[in-house]
Amino acid sequence: MEEIELNKENVINHWISTSEEDYETMNQLFQNKNYSWSLFLGHISTEKILKAYYVKSHGKHAPFTHNLYRIAELSNLEISEEHADWLDKITTFNINARYDDYKREFYSLCTKEFTEEWIDKIQKIQKWIKTML
Repeated sequence: MEEIELNKENVINHWISTSEEDYETMNQLFQNKNYSWSLFLGHISTEKILKAYYVKSHGKHAPFTHNLYRIAELSNLEISEEHADWLDKITTFNINARYDDYKREFYSLCTKEFTEEWIDKIQKIQKWIKTML
């Protein structure tokens, strides 16, 4: 597959701005007590900020994957074991929110307290990545 030419800064800015929009939506969903979808948007927002970092570090389009740890790995991002664990867990918010057979179990997991804890971790990891953009 041929790589499509890109304007690096435009692509990075696109990933950052859409990540910020999704982050705001995550918070709105949380305020409306829609916890599972809030975490789903937290995953999407984190994925986009990681893809911005990938584009910055490689100068080419980000890979087509939703696996956050894999994007970080492909980006050559030096990451702590704790952040690696967080990325693995946040990735499950995408899968669990999308597939019906996981939804019921995921909904019951997404209490206010659980969601607050993971929104806090999403915020921390995104702030850390943004320091490198």
